[in-house]
Amino acid sequence: MDELELTDPRQVGRYRITGRLGAGGMGQVYLGQSPSGRLVAVKVVRPELAQDPGFRRRFAHEVAAARRVTGFFTAALVDADPDCPSPWLATAYVPGMALDEAVAAHGPWPVQSVRALGAGLAEALEAIHAVGLVHRDLKPSNVLIAPDGPRVVDFGISVAVEATALTRTGVIVGTPGFMAPEQLIGQAVTPATDVFAFGAVLTYAATGVGPFGTGSAQMLNFRIAYEEPDLARLPPQGLEIVARCLAKDPDLRPSVTALIEELAVVRAESDPTTEVAVPARTATWLPTPLAGALPTTTAVLTTGPSADHPQPSPAPAPKPVTGTAIPASSAASPWSRRLAAAPFWAAIVALVLAMFLPPYEWAGAALASMDDAGAWPFLVSATLGIGSSVTAIAVSRRDPALPRQRWPQALHVVAAVITTVLCFVGLSNAMSQAGLGALASGAYAYAVGCVMMIYGASRFPSPKAES
Repeated sequence: MDELELTDPRQVGRYRITGRLGAGGMGQVYLGQSPSGRLVAVKVVRPELAQDPGFRRRFAHEVAAARRVTGFFTAALVDADPDCPSPWLATAYVPGMALDEAVAAHGPWPVQSVRALGAGLAEALEAIHAVGLVHRDLKPSNVLIAPDGPRVVDFGISVAVEATALTRTGVIVGTPGFMAPEQLIGQAVTPATDVFAFGAVLTYAATGVGPFGTGSAQMLNFRIAYEEPDLARLPPQGLEIVARCLAKDPDLRPSVTALIEELAVVRAESDPTTEVAVPARTATWLPTPLAGALPTTTAVLTTGPSADHPQPSPAPAPKPVTGTAIPASSAASPWSRRLAAAPFWAAIVALVLAMFLPPYEWAGAALASMDDAGAWPFLVSATLGIGSSVTAIAVSRRDPALPRQRWPQALHVVAAVITTVLCFVGLSNAMSQAGLGALASGAYAYAVGCVMMIYGASRFPSPKAES
């Protein structure tokens, strides 16, 4: 989430604006709070669109239709004002991240997770179609991933089937790569149009690429209209329904009801009246890396602000693509974890070398021999530094969601202080006896180890209190 700019509103309707969530084709999206503290995503229409009477009429129709949409896997429209100078609408604030961000950060999904995603999206489309709406822009950035299931969002361009005549001639509503052929050639838009986009979204989730590849909008549109989808990357079993969803002919695509039946997560195999124990839907339906990155709560409700107890701002989060997404927790990627552990590895290597290389030209391998009475403090400090660095590496590899104690960082700081003090003592003795030129490779290795330990202390994973 980004901070508000000087030109951004601080109040839209009854909602206090606290930050920027993102921007879309229709306008800017803000994080808002209702008087009771409920979080919402407030989308404010761009000024140039607000000045278009035709757009205002379509927007009013879309808002009235979207109010009727209910379902477990849709982000509900909670408020709107299409008649004010800057029209706006507010939707429920969904804890999660957009599907395109999730795939980009954690890779394609396994078959079972894609099937669970498809079951949720199919139920969302069923709720949308039940009130006479066609979404017309179902795409990865309009699918938010939450621990308890996906959410279909952004009804800003969804229109009632009976009101499609309001769309201006020549205007194509949709996203290249996820539009159905009938959208491109100007034929009637029906629920089957969303089924085509549904198949494209599942292909993206399973492979990381849409069924018509990448490229310019013109190239993608040509492939959709005249070429068959590339499904070679799909798993051989479990997602056969995707190919039927991507049929060029809308009449050959399965209905949403058929999608729900084929992708059902829970079903009774014998008597349909038999009660089936359904486990709570949690993040276990997601790929493991993504499940660990999502927030564990699904709703936010706080007391309203007052003079004595001001409402705290929500925790900062990465910027999502769509306006209603709340991004994942700040779990570090595997590459960033390896990079953070680099100074500890460097300290280990340097201190091990220092224990076996001669520190001075006249002393031989003093630090490697306990016969030298002056060597043992350096040996002990090097061993302590190696041990604390190994502990730091182990801590950095733990799941960031797990609690961390403070003693590993305290141990590393103590080891860094001891090695640094002894380093200064050793340098001072060497310079007083034979000058700086008498230092050998072991002394330099020990000094490098000290520097890496000091730097590592500043890079140590932040401790968390035990829950």
